[in-house]
Amino acid sequence: MNSNYYQGSVNPDYRNQVQNPFHYQQEYRDFHTQQLKHHTLTTVGPVVNYGLQEAQMTSYPHAMREVAAISYLMGRGYNFQTARQLVESWEINEAFYR
Repeated sequence: MNSNYYQGSVNPDYRNQVQNPFHYQQEYRDFHTQQLKHHTLTTVGPVVNYGLQEAQMTSYPHAMREVAAISYLMGRGYNFQTARQLVESWEINEAFYR
């Protein structure tokens, strides 16, 4: 390879800089973060929509409790439909009693 060609094709501002040895790990992390973001937002989308509809019929605090409980159960492995039905079964007249 012609060394003059190589030196002429490299931007002189970057010639003496060392590439980050973790550069490819950062790309992987960014890709993984994007996948995680997409999966998370796709998973909670139906719960958010449900909560917005529920808030119109009840109250925002009630809807937020329902959404939080459904999301918690989904984190424990329940699917959305089962988690929603379970949380709904805890209500009496659209209210949670302790």
